[in-house]
Amino acid sequence: MKEIGFALALLAVSPAWADQPVTVLAMGDSTTAGTPGFRSPVEAPPDGAGDEQSQYAHWVRQLHPEWRVLNRGVNGERTDQILRRLPPDLRTLKPQVVVLLAGVNDLYQGRSAEQVEENLERMIRLSLEARARVVVCTILPYNSAPPSVLDRMRRVNRWIRETSSREGLGFCDLFSVVENPARPGTLRGTPDGLHPDVDGYRKMGETIGEELQRVLS
Repeated sequence: MKEIGFALALLAVSPAWADQPVTVLAMGDSTTAGTPGFRSPVEAPPDGAGDEQSQYAHWVRQLHPEWRVLNRGVNGERTDQILRRLPPDLRTLKPQVVVLLAGVNDLYQGRSAEQVEENLERMIRLSLEARARVVVCTILPYNSAPPSVLDRMRRVNRWIRETSSREGLGFCDLFSVVENPARPGTLRGTPDGLHPDVDGYRKMGETIGEELQRVLS
């Protein structure tokens, strides 16, 4: 993996967004979009569709109504597809913070942990170069994940934790937030076995909101 710390140094010297209203760019797949209860504004323009509480962005807004929290999740996307969407969003939306939650679809489709890590690293670098803070979240479990997927998921999640610590990034262990303690590697509450229920999205939003507050302060 390449060093990405240089971008943090630039950010610390000259944050281009100082004293501006906070915009949070939430990039990810279905667990950012709010599947199955909600379709993000990317999926159902211009405002999304469904139960707004079935997305973590809603709960971050409840904690911080003064923030602009943009749900840019798309159901089923891999990290390479999310990566392609990131640069135009950084240019046009100019977020102060980028939240990254991605990788489960890569692993489900048989891609390696290294591929996920490389794409996440590129997203981190692009965000930092755009003078945004970054919060990286661990991948969520799903109930039908075979041991081979869970092993790669845990490897990526370790990489996320270690990279966030080393580079001074924001970090949220959402895997633990939604995991069922009685059945490790599965979801505590889920309507379809693949995604969190509304309570899970609420807990995710509260966790992310607290970390965003820490990162911004």
